[in-house]
Amino acid sequence: MAAVGIRAGDEVITAANTCVPTVAGIEATGATAVLADADPETYTLAPASVEEAISPRTRALVPVHLYGQCADIAPLAALARVRGIAVVEDCAQAHGALYRGGRAGSLADAAAFSFYPTKNLGALGDAGAVTTDDAGVAERARLLRNYGERGRFEHVARGRNSRLDTLQAALLRAKLPFLDGWNERRRAIAAHYTDALAASGVEPPREAADRRHVYHLYVVRSRQRELFRRRSADAGVETDVHYPLPVHRQPAYVATAPTGRSLKVSEELADSVVSLPLHPHLSDAEVEHVAAAARGAA
Repeated sequence: MAAVGIRAGDEVITAANTCVPTVAGIEATGATAVLADADPETYTLAPASVEEAISPRTRALVPVHLYGQCADIAPLAALARVRGIAVVEDCAQAHGALYRGGRAGSLADAAAFSFYPTKNLGALGDAGAVTTDDAGVAERARLLRNYGERGRFEHVARGRNSRLDTLQAALLRAKLPFLDGWNERRRAIAAHYTDALAASGVEPPREAADRRHVYHLYVVRSRQRELFRRRSADAGVETDVHYPLPVHRQPAYVATAPTGRSLKVSEELADSVVSLPLHPHLSDAEVEHVAAAARGAA
């Protein structure tokens, strides 16, 4: 956010149905996070809701590539161009995802990746990276990550310590060649789950025609979520909820609730989404067990 010029007094629009770190990154610059609603088909940021939320103080949009599927970047980028504002991708869950043939992290002015161990490309602990094709943004990001230091003991900006640890970088470089293969395994498992849940009482995720979902999470919707989770647990399959509260219903972020605009889809998602176990190292037998348990729980 700071590298693209966001500062105190600015507004930055992002999704209401994201994890709180997206908003924390915006607020770290002193800017105000403004929440917009989700698309009911892909669960990603809805361009029409973003357009409603734009104000004269809006300086950036942060689409979240949620669960491993890219947000609909083209209309968001068009909105941003008309108003001269930045677009920064939240790619924390979308390593290797595609949008109209372009990779997540290459679709906007800049992007942020998380390498937390649970991600599609994970480190040994907390780690992350910024990508951009703007030389000025890249230079500012380099300055800000290392106390604003341009040369040895020459500090030209007020930065912080946000350096990627060398050990984490070494592990990530070793794992990176395997990412596409791991993502293909995720997609194959997701396809098996989707087939198993056809005509069941739960709604499987939908992959938009112009995108390649990498299934960081396989998220279904159930009208009877707690019953579904109990039945799954009885069959030996643990589930989770990502996320049980939209940002504006978190105790620390109630002030982000908009006035006069609806976040209805985000609220409905929070009441109905369920994540099934999915990672590339599940055996075929484990995949079948999860699929059978979910089908039975539905």
